[in-house]
Order: sequence, then C-alpha cells, then structure tokens
Amino acid sequence: MLRAILPEGQVVCERYDRTDDGLELYNADDEFVAFVPYDNLHALLDDDVYSENERSIM
Repeated sequence: MLRAILPEGQVVCERYDRTDDGLELYNADDEFVAFVPYDNLHALLDDDVYSENERSIM
C-alpha cells in the first residue's frame, strides 16, 4: 500500500501511474482514486516506511 503525502493530508492507494502533470492513484480494485499534481505532492511512501525506526522519515 502507498501513501501520497499532500499539504492537506494523505491519500492511500495501491498503485499509481505517472503523467506529465502528476500522479493518477488507484485502489486495490484498480479503480481511480485521485489525481495529484506534482506541485501538491510532498512524497509518495510505501507503508513499509512506517515500520522502520528511522526518525527522519516521520
């Protein structure tokens, strides 16, 4: 599972496609969830990141 980190919060998705202007996010059923412009995207993280003890990630 992936998390797109935005200034307003997070969007959880299973996969994404890159476009010229941003990311298209999809859930586990391959349904479109959201479009995130690159200008609004702070990070795209895998959930495994949250299980690590590296404080700089948080």
